[in-house]
Amino acid sequence: MARRVAHEYAATRGLAGESLDRLVFVVGELLDNAVDHGGGEAALDESQLPGNVRVHLDMTVYGEGCWEVHVEDESDLSPDALTKLLGEDTGMPDLEDPRGRGLLLLREFADSVSAGWGTKGKGLRVSARLGTAPGDSKNP
Repeated sequence: MARRVAHEYAATRGLAGESLDRLVFVVGELLDNAVDHGGGEAALDESQLPGNVRVHLDMTVYGEGCWEVHVEDESDLSPDALTKLLGEDTGMPDLEDPRGRGLLLLREFADSVSAGWGTKGKGLRVSARLGTAPGDSKNP
């Protein structure tokens, strides 16, 4: 549902084609990771979830070509630990393993990915940026 809402919202803001596909993919990957690692105990589908998992999604739009996606979860992982994982080049994942591609894909599809503490005092806030905000010289 969140992917569909993100798609519809971004499309109404004029995003289309590959840029829209990238945004929806990043939204989905961030949400999947939040559910999986933020309380879902590595469940591969809803039937394996130990209970309710809370995540929060918000998006920020800067101008016409920059989107930030923020997802908060209830993970016990520290932002520093995730930042380290985001910076590691782990090479090609095992193609026989159904897991282990999320961070690699996020690094490829987003222009930047960062981690911080959740705004509610618990969990992680993972942010991905696609595009460059007006006046932002830090992004390509």
